[in-house]
Amino acid sequence: MDDGDAGGEGAERREYSSGTEWEEAFNYSRAVRVGDTVRVSGTTAVDDGETVAPNDAGAQAAFVYDRIGEALGEVGAAPADVVAVRAYVTDVGDTEPVATAHRDFFAEAGRGVRPAMTLVEVSGLVRPDLVVEIEADAVVADGD
Repeated sequence: MDDGDAGGEGAERREYSSGTEWEEAFNYSRAVRVGDTVRVSGTTAVDDGETVAPNDAGAQAAFVYDRIGEALGEVGAAPADVVAVRAYVTDVGDTEPVATAHRDFFAEAGRGVRPAMTLVEVSGLVRPDLVVEIEADAVVADGD
């Protein structure tokens, strides 16, 4: 993780990289926090360079939410701080297993955590056996 001044009013900028090949190739961070705002990049179910649960939307979504939780923690945020989620699926018929993973993740975050959410069908993701990509935005409460 890199720390530094984000410019503008001295807000601290914190970046976290999970080490995926795409972060290096495209020069981006898994998560970035500036002040109280956190953005988690689109996250797919890839572990050690291999697709997790190929073509299984529910298992991929659960894995991705765990990765998002890790990324949030690395920049001093938590699932309870999430205010918006965007999920991209290659088949809108996979809505229910993705919704189940979403509900389970936020149920663990604490009662009443219900971020805004958008789910969109896309024609494809970075690998043909990846069927879900999720990104999240969070706002950390004062004092965190």
